[in-house]
Amino acid sequence: MNVIFAAVFLGAALIFLFTDAEGFLPALLAGAERAAGVCLALLASYCVWLGFFKVLERCALADKLSRALLPAAGRLFRSRDARALSLACQNIAANMLGLPGAPTPLGVAATQKFLAARNGYAAEMLLVLNATSLQLLPTTVIALRAAAGSASPADILLPTLLASLLSTLLGAALLFLTHKIGRRRT
Repeated sequence: MNVIFAAVFLGAALIFLFTDAEGFLPALLAGAERAAGVCLALLASYCVWLGFFKVLERCALADKLSRALLPAAGRLFRSRDARALSLACQNIAANMLGLPGAPTPLGVAATQKFLAARNGYAAEMLLVLNATSLQLLPTTVIALRAAAGSASPADILLPTLLASLLSTLLGAALLFLTHKIGRRRT
C-alpha cells in the first residue's frame, strides 16, 4: 500500500512541477501545514476519549456496562466464556462511543479467547461487528470535521447512526444465515 501511495504522490508531484513549478513548494508546504493541524486535532480528540475510557475502566463502569450486556452477548456470540464475552462487550462499547484505538486490544484479546475455545462463529461475529462499526458517537469524524472548519461538525450523528445500524444488522444477519446454511450441509 505504501508503494501505491508513494507512486501516486510522485506522479502528482511530477505533473505539478511541469504545470506550475513556482506553485509546487508553496502548495506542498500548505498541505503539510493542514496535515499537521488535522493530526493535532485528532491527537487531542484521541487523548480526551482514551482518557474518558480509562476513567470508565478505573471506576468500573466499563465492567458494569459489559456485565449488563453479557446475557445478550452470550446469545449473539453463542458463547459462555465470561471473560471473552466481557472483552467483546467492552470492545463493542468502545466502538459505539467512537473511542479511537481503545477497541483494538480488547477485540484482539476477545478473538484470541474465542479461538482458544474453538468458537470460530464468535470470532467471526466480533469481526463483523467491528467491521460494520455501530457508532453512537463518531468522535473521530466529528473531530476531523471540526478541524476542517465545519460550521456544524456534529450534523453527521443521525446519518452515521442509521447507516452503521443498518450495516451492523445486515452483517450479523448474513453471518447468522451463512453459519446456519453451513451447518445444514455438514
